[in-house]
Amino acid sequence: MRERTDLEERIGAIERMERDLGDSIELIDMGEAEGDADIVTEGEEAIRAIAAEAGKRQIETLLSGEADANDTYLEVHSGAGGTESQDWASMLLRMYTRWAERKGFKVDVIEYTAGEEAGIKGATLQIKGHNAYGWLKTESGVHRLVRISPFDSNARRHTSFASAWVYPVVDDRIQVDVNESDCRIDTFRASGAGGQHVNTTDSAVRITHIPTGIVVACQQERSQHKNRATAWNMLRARLYELELQKREEKANAETAAKTDIGWGHQLRSYVLQPYQLVKDLRTGVQSTSPDDVLDGDLDPFVEAALAHRVYGGAAEVEDID
Repeated sequence: MRERTDLEERIGAIERMERDLGDSIELIDMGEAEGDADIVTEGEEAIRAIAAEAGKRQIETLLSGEADANDTYLEVHSGAGGTESQDWASMLLRMYTRWAERKGFKVDVIEYTAGEEAGIKGATLQIKGHNAYGWLKTESGVHRLVRISPFDSNARRHTSFASAWVYPVVDDRIQVDVNESDCRIDTFRASGAGGQHVNTTDSAVRITHIPTGIVVACQQERSQHKNRATAWNMLRARLYELELQKREEKANAETAAKTDIGWGHQLRSYVLQPYQLVKDLRTGVQSTSPDDVLDGDLDPFVEAALAHRVYGGAAEVEDID
Protein backbone atom coordinates (compact mmCIF):
# COMPACT_ATOMS: atom_id res chain seq x y z
CA MET A 1 0.00 0.00 0.00
CA ARG A 2 2.88 2.37 0.76
CA GLU A 3 4.47 1.69 -2.63
CA ARG A 4 1.09 2.10 -4.35
CA THR A 5 0.46 5.44 -2.64
CA ASP A 6 3.94 6.64 -3.60
CA LEU A 7 3.47 5.64 -7.25
CA GLU A 8 0.03 7.23 -7.42
CA GLU A 9 1.44 10.49 -6.03
CA ARG A 10 4.33 10.51 -8.52
CA ILE A 11 2.14 9.70 -11.53
CA GLY A 12 -0.42 12.29 -10.42
CA ALA A 13 2.31 14.94 -10.15
CA ILE A 14 3.55 14.21 -13.69
CA GLU A 15 0.02 14.36 -15.11
CA ARG A 16 -0.61 17.64 -13.28
CA MET A 17 2.63 19.17 -14.59
CA GLU A 18 1.72 18.11 -18.15
CA ARG A 19 -1.69 19.80 -17.81
CA ASP A 20 -0.16 22.94 -16.31
CA LEU A 21 2.43 23.07 -19.08
CA GLY A 22 -0.26 22.80 -21.75
CA ASP A 23 -2.33 25.52 -20.08
CA SER A 24 0.71 27.80 -19.83
CA ILE A 25 1.61 27.36 -23.48
CA GLU A 26 -1.98 28.17 -24.46
CA LEU A 27 -1.84 31.26 -22.22
CA ILE A 28 1.34 32.46 -23.92
CA ASP A 29 -0.13 31.86 -27.38
CA MET A 30 -3.24 33.83 -26.39
CA GLY A 31 -1.16 36.66 -24.99
CA GLU A 32 0.96 36.88 -28.13
CA ALA A 33 -2.15 36.81 -30.34
CA GLU A 34 -3.71 39.66 -28.35
CA GLY A 35 -0.46 41.55 -27.91
CA ASP A 36 -0.79 41.39 -24.11
CA ALA A 37 2.73 41.25 -22.60
CA ASP A 38 1.39 40.71 -19.07
CA ILE A 39 -0.36 37.47 -20.07
CA VAL A 40 2.82 36.26 -21.82
CA THR A 41 4.87 37.04 -18.70
CA GLU A 42 2.38 35.20 -16.50
CA GLY A 43 2.61 32.12 -18.73
CA GLU A 44 6.42 32.22 -18.74
CA GLU A 45 6.53 32.45 -14.94
CA ALA A 46 4.21 29.44 -14.68
CA ILE A 47 6.52 27.43 -16.96
CA ARG A 48 9.52 28.38 -14.82
CA ALA A 49 7.65 27.11 -11.74
CA ILE A 50 6.86 23.85 -13.55
CA ALA A 51 10.52 23.48 -14.53
CA ALA A 52 11.59 24.00 -10.91
CA GLU A 53 9.15 21.33 -9.73
CA ALA A 54 10.31 18.96 -12.48
CA GLY A 55 13.87 19.45 -11.24
CA LYS A 56 12.80 18.48 -7.72
CA ARG A 57 10.99 15.42 -9.06
CA GLN A 58 14.10 14.44 -11.00
CA ILE A 59 16.14 14.49 -7.80
CA GLU A 60 13.54 12.26 -6.13
CA THR A 61 14.15 9.60 -8.80
CA LEU A 62 17.65 9.25 -7.32
CA LEU A 63 16.09 7.96 -4.10
CA SER A 64 15.75 4.38 -5.30
CA GLY A 65 18.07 2.63 -2.84
CA GLU A 66 17.00 -0.36 -0.79
CA ALA A 67 16.26 1.69 2.34
CA ASP A 68 15.87 5.20 0.89
CA ALA A 69 12.13 5.34 1.62
CA ASN A 70 12.63 4.53 5.32
CA ASP A 71 12.70 6.77 8.36
CA THR A 72 16.21 7.57 9.56
CA TYR A 73 18.36 8.02 12.63
CA LEU A 74 20.71 11.01 12.75
CA GLU A 75 23.54 11.19 15.27
CA VAL A 76 25.49 14.39 15.95
CA HIS A 77 28.72 14.36 17.98
CA SER A 78 31.07 17.15 18.97
CA GLY A 79 34.75 16.88 18.11
CA ALA A 80 37.81 17.89 20.09
CA GLY A 81 37.71 21.46 21.35
CA GLY A 82 35.50 21.50 24.41
CA THR A 83 32.79 24.14 24.69
CA GLU A 84 33.40 25.61 21.23
CA SER A 85 32.93 22.24 19.51
CA GLN A 86 29.95 21.33 21.68
CA ASP A 87 28.23 24.60 20.78
CA TRP A 88 28.85 23.86 17.09
CA ALA A 89 27.33 20.38 17.52
CA SER A 90 24.15 21.95 18.95
CA MET A 91 24.01 24.35 15.98
CA LEU A 92 24.34 21.38 13.62
CA LEU A 93 21.58 19.52 15.45
CA ARG A 94 19.28 22.54 15.13
CA MET A 95 20.11 22.83 11.41
CA TYR A 96 18.97 19.28 10.71
CA THR A 97 15.91 19.68 12.92
CA ARG A 98 14.87 22.82 11.02
CA TRP A 99 15.50 21.08 7.68
CA ALA A 100 13.32 18.14 8.72
CA GLU A 101 10.54 20.48 9.85
CA ARG A 102 10.66 22.27 6.48
CA LYS A 103 10.18 18.89 4.79
CA GLY A 104 7.18 18.14 6.99
CA PHE A 105 9.00 15.30 8.78
CA LYS A 106 8.46 14.40 12.42
CA VAL A 107 11.52 14.62 14.70
CA ASP A 108 11.94 12.64 17.94
CA VAL A 109 14.92 13.05 20.28
CA ILE A 110 16.19 9.56 21.14
CA GLU A 111 19.33 10.46 23.09
CA TYR A 112 20.79 13.79 24.24
CA THR A 113 23.96 14.51 26.19
CA ALA A 114 24.45 18.15 27.12
CA GLY A 115 27.85 19.85 27.24
CA GLU A 116 29.39 21.08 30.49
CA GLU A 117 29.00 24.81 29.73
CA ALA A 118 27.06 25.04 26.46
CA GLY A 119 25.99 22.97 23.50
CA ILE A 120 25.94 19.17 23.37
CA LYS A 121 28.42 16.35 23.48
CA GLY A 122 26.12 14.23 21.33
CA ALA A 123 22.51 13.57 20.39
CA THR A 124 20.45 11.13 18.33
CA LEU A 125 17.31 12.05 16.42
CA GLN A 126 14.76 9.81 14.74
CA ILE A 127 13.39 11.58 11.67
CA LYS A 128 10.14 10.14 10.36
CA GLY A 129 8.90 10.77 6.85
CA HIS A 130 8.86 9.33 3.35
CA ASN A 131 12.40 9.14 1.91
CA ALA A 132 13.90 10.59 5.12
CA TYR A 133 16.94 8.29 4.91
CA GLY A 134 17.29 8.79 1.16
CA TRP A 135 17.45 12.56 1.53
CA LEU A 136 19.92 12.52 4.43
CA LYS A 137 22.18 9.55 3.59
CA THR A 138 24.87 11.76 2.01
CA GLU A 139 25.15 13.93 5.14
CA SER A 140 27.33 11.49 7.10
CA GLY A 141 30.72 13.02 7.78
CA VAL A 142 32.55 15.85 9.51
CA HIS A 143 31.30 19.44 9.41
CA ARG A 144 33.74 22.31 9.99
CA LEU A 145 32.87 25.72 11.45
CA VAL A 146 35.06 28.85 11.26
CA ARG A 147 33.93 31.86 13.31
CA ILE A 148 34.85 34.43 15.95
CA SER A 149 34.28 32.45 19.11
CA PRO A 150 31.63 33.85 21.48
CA PHE A 151 33.46 32.00 24.26
CA ASP A 152 36.82 33.73 23.62
CA SER A 153 37.23 37.03 25.49
CA ASN A 154 39.94 38.01 22.96
CA ALA A 155 37.51 37.56 20.03
CA ARG A 156 39.83 35.27 18.12
CA ARG A 157 38.81 33.16 15.15
CA HIS A 158 38.28 29.48 15.99
CA THR A 159 37.83 26.34 13.88
CA SER A 160 35.52 23.69 15.31
CA PHE A 161 34.45 20.24 14.16
CA ALA A 162 31.35 18.12 14.68
CA SER A 163 30.21 14.94 12.97
CA ALA A 164 26.88 13.70 11.65
CA TRP A 165 26.08 10.03 11.10
CA VAL A 166 22.96 8.85 9.29
CA TYR A 167 21.52 5.33 9.17
CA PRO A 168 18.08 3.99 8.22
CA VAL A 169 15.36 2.77 10.54
CA VAL A 170 14.92 -0.97 9.91
CA ASP A 171 11.28 -1.78 9.20
CA ASP A 172 9.40 -5.09 9.03
CA ARG A 173 10.62 -5.77 5.48
CA ILE A 174 14.23 -6.08 6.66
CA GLN A 175 15.41 -8.91 8.92
CA VAL A 176 18.58 -8.32 10.95
CA ASP A 177 19.67 -10.99 13.42
CA VAL A 178 21.79 -9.94 16.40
CA ASN A 179 23.31 -12.34 18.93
CA GLU A 180 22.73 -10.99 22.43
CA SER A 181 25.92 -12.74 23.54
CA ASP A 182 27.84 -10.33 21.27
CA CYS A 183 26.43 -7.31 23.11
CA ARG A 184 27.07 -5.52 26.39
CA ILE A 185 24.06 -3.75 27.90
CA ASP A 186 24.52 -0.89 30.38
CA THR A 187 21.88 1.18 32.16
CA PHE A 188 22.33 4.72 33.48
CA ARG A 189 20.34 7.77 34.50
CA ALA A 190 19.06 9.99 31.71
CA SER A 191 20.55 13.45 31.45
CA GLY A 192 18.68 16.56 30.45
CA ALA A 193 17.82 20.15 31.24
CA GLY A 194 16.56 19.39 34.71
CA GLY A 195 13.19 19.01 36.37
CA GLN A 196 10.92 16.37 34.91
CA HIS A 197 13.34 15.71 32.04
CA VAL A 198 15.85 13.98 34.31
CA ASN A 199 15.01 10.51 35.53
CA THR A 200 15.65 9.44 39.10
CA THR A 201 16.11 5.79 38.08
CA ASP A 202 18.51 4.03 35.72
CA SER A 203 16.07 4.01 32.82
CA ALA A 204 18.49 4.97 29.99
CA VAL A 205 20.02 2.07 28.07
CA ARG A 206 23.30 1.75 26.19
CA ILE A 207 24.11 -1.29 24.02
CA THR A 208 27.62 -2.02 22.74
CA HIS A 209 28.01 -4.48 19.86
CA ILE A 210 31.42 -5.95 20.69
CA PRO A 211 32.38 -7.42 17.26
CA THR A 212 31.89 -4.09 15.44
CA GLY A 213 32.35 -1.61 18.29
CA ILE A 214 29.00 0.02 17.48
CA VAL A 215 27.43 1.81 20.47
CA VAL A 216 23.81 2.98 20.63
CA ALA A 217 21.93 4.63 23.49
CA CYS A 218 18.35 5.64 24.22
CA GLN A 219 16.92 7.75 27.04
CA GLN A 220 13.73 8.92 25.34
CA GLU A 221 11.28 7.11 27.62
CA ARG A 222 10.98 6.81 31.40
CA SER A 223 10.57 3.06 31.00
CA GLN A 224 13.81 1.09 30.79
CA HIS A 225 12.01 -1.62 28.81
CA LYS A 226 10.89 0.85 26.13
CA ASN A 227 14.36 2.38 25.93
CA ARG A 228 15.89 -1.10 25.65
CA ALA A 229 13.56 -1.97 22.75
CA THR A 230 14.39 1.27 20.96
CA ALA A 231 18.12 0.72 21.49
CA TRP A 232 17.87 -2.79 19.98
CA ASN A 233 16.11 -1.31 16.95
CA MET A 234 18.84 1.31 16.63
CA LEU A 235 21.53 -1.37 16.81
CA ARG A 236 19.83 -3.42 14.08
CA ALA A 237 19.62 -0.28 11.98
CA ARG A 238 23.33 0.45 12.45
CA LEU A 239 24.27 -3.13 11.53
CA TYR A 240 22.04 -2.96 8.46
CA GLU A 241 23.61 0.35 7.42
CA LEU A 242 27.03 -1.25 7.85
CA GLU A 243 25.97 -4.03 5.47
CA LEU A 244 24.70 -1.46 2.96
CA GLN A 245 28.10 0.20 3.02
CA LYS A 246 29.81 -3.08 2.24
CA ARG A 247 27.58 -3.47 -0.82
CA GLU A 248 28.13 0.05 -2.07
CA GLU A 249 31.69 0.84 -3.08
CA LYS A 250 30.86 4.52 -3.31
CA ALA A 251 30.06 4.56 0.40
CA ASN A 252 33.67 3.70 1.33
CA ALA A 253 34.64 7.36 1.28
CA GLU A 254 31.92 8.13 3.83
CA THR A 255 33.17 5.37 6.10
CA ALA A 256 36.66 6.86 5.98
CA ALA A 257 35.25 10.31 6.70
CA LYS A 258 33.90 9.12 10.05
CA THR A 259 37.28 7.98 11.38
CA ASP A 260 38.38 11.34 12.79
CA ILE A 261 36.37 14.43 13.68
CA GLY A 262 39.01 16.86 12.51
CA TRP A 263 41.20 18.17 9.70
CA GLY A 264 41.25 16.38 6.37
CA HIS A 265 37.94 14.57 6.84
CA GLN A 266 35.34 17.33 6.56
CA LEU A 267 32.62 17.17 3.93
CA ARG A 268 31.41 20.76 4.37
CA SER A 269 32.84 24.00 5.72
CA TYR A 270 30.77 26.77 7.28
CA VAL A 271 32.66 30.07 7.45
CA LEU A 272 31.00 32.88 9.43
CA GLN A 273 34.07 35.15 9.75
CA PRO A 274 35.91 36.86 8.12
CA TYR A 275 33.51 36.26 5.21
CA GLN A 276 30.19 34.45 4.81
CA LEU A 277 30.41 31.16 2.93
CA VAL A 278 29.25 27.55 3.16
CA LYS A 279 31.01 25.17 0.75
CA ASP A 280 30.56 21.46 0.14
CA LEU A 281 33.98 19.95 -0.43
CA ARG A 282 32.60 17.02 -2.46
CA THR A 283 30.45 18.82 -5.01
CA GLY A 284 31.69 22.41 -4.91
CA VAL A 285 28.18 23.72 -4.18
CA GLN A 286 28.31 26.83 -2.03
CA SER A 287 26.14 29.46 -0.40
CA THR A 288 26.97 33.00 0.70
CA SER A 289 24.15 32.93 3.26
CA PRO A 290 25.29 30.63 6.09
CA ASP A 291 22.49 31.88 8.35
CA ASP A 292 19.93 30.43 5.93
CA VAL A 293 21.85 27.15 5.68
CA LEU A 294 22.08 26.85 9.47
CA ASP A 295 18.33 27.52 9.61
CA GLY A 296 17.68 24.41 7.52
CA ASP A 297 18.12 25.55 3.89
CA LEU A 298 20.06 22.41 2.95
CA ASP A 299 18.30 21.25 -0.21
CA PRO A 300 20.86 22.59 -2.73
CA PHE A 301 23.66 20.73 -0.91
CA VAL A 302 21.64 17.54 -0.40
CA GLU A 303 20.44 17.41 -4.00
CA ALA A 304 23.92 17.98 -5.43
CA ALA A 305 25.41 15.31 -3.14
CA LEU A 306 22.76 12.80 -4.22
CA ALA A 307 23.43 13.49 -7.90
CA HIS A 308 27.19 13.26 -7.30
CA ARG A 309 26.75 9.96 -5.48
CA VAL A 310 24.70 8.43 -8.32
CA TYR A 311 26.40 9.92 -11.37
CA GLY A 312 29.87 10.50 -9.97
CA GLY A 313 31.72 13.43 -11.44
CA ALA A 314 35.01 15.18 -11.25
CA ALA A 315 33.92 18.32 -9.49
CA GLU A 316 36.97 20.36 -8.65
CA VAL A 317 36.75 21.56 -5.07
CA GLU A 318 39.19 23.38 -2.87
CA ASP A 319 39.46 23.67 0.88
CA ILE A 320 38.65 26.98 2.57
CA ASP A 321 41.29 28.83 4.55
